[in-house]
Amino acid sequence: MRVKSFLKLVEIQTKLASVIPFLLGTVYALYRFHKLNALNFILMMISLLCFDMFTTALNNFLDFKKARKKHGYNYERHNAIVRDGLTESSVLSVMVALFSLAVLFGILLFIRTDILVLLIGVVSFLAGISYSYGPIPISRTPFGEVLSGLFMGFIITFLSIYIHIYDSGIVQIALDNRMLSINIDWYEIMAIFLLSVPTMFGIANIMLANNICDIEDDIENRRYTLPVHIGREKALMVYSYLYYAIYIDILLMVFCKLTPVASLLVLLTFVPVRKNIKEFFKLQTKKDTFGLTVNNFVLICASMTVVVGVFAAIGSIAWR
Repeated sequence: MRVKSFLKLVEIQTKLASVIPFLLGTVYALYRFHKLNALNFILMMISLLCFDMFTTALNNFLDFKKARKKHGYNYERHNAIVRDGLTESSVLSVMVALFSLAVLFGILLFIRTDILVLLIGVVSFLAGISYSYGPIPISRTPFGEVLSGLFMGFIITFLSIYIHIYDSGIVQIALDNRMLSINIDWYEIMAIFLLSVPTMFGIANIMLANNICDIEDDIENRRYTLPVHIGREKALMVYSYLYYAIYIDILLMVFCKLTPVASLLVLLTFVPVRKNIKEFFKLQTKKDTFGLTVNNFVLICASMTVVVGVFAAIGSIAWR
């Protein structure tokens, strides 16, 4: 398999949706807890990227196998298996290799941290596979946006923080004889949840925009996504409301002193984001306007990552 075909199969350009939450969590761990474990960072990054590429390849492979409609812009140009004439055996070999690497580095990360990392990792792997595979794949239901937003937006962010502070006591799991006890620092967990809202809603909107663009093809291919259930107009309203909620969340985080006051600079992205929302409302196609949603995600979440990262770096220098 050529490198170009591989990158198309795993849709390498979409990996920002997992890398940005990962980096946001990393800089937040440094900013709020003044901790950074370089080896854990590398192990999680490799496991995360390999599994993300695996799930994307799996989704494309199963779409190829199950598609009833195999003609049209959305299919024959965007599915690498069709476009490049890839064999099923080569695609399966790539998927096995990616999954194996993800599991290997995930286990190494667990060995260096604690049981919570293993539990979250197992649940995340199962959710990622269930998104594309099974009797009723989640991607073919109205819950795809919720699942992707929760796991890619919140779980990745939480885990990318936790691997640096696993010994700080924000979550403690203990088994004494037959008694299982779990202690949670609810304030810090809530803080991480608020931090994750931009990534959660931004990723959910990427999935929502994708399904809005594909609504006609999805009906023909029996993919009963959220836009298929509630209709295009209501789906577009949800799309815009999620963005507005992100900006409210940014204000709330600054008010609660969870992020630096300079995070208010991220509010400046509202101008181009609002423009992109209006353009997407006019036309919803993969070719013309889907990229605007990815741009919105990068504008908001990368800006937040940079701001927190700058103050994390300043704080780390001050703590030395």
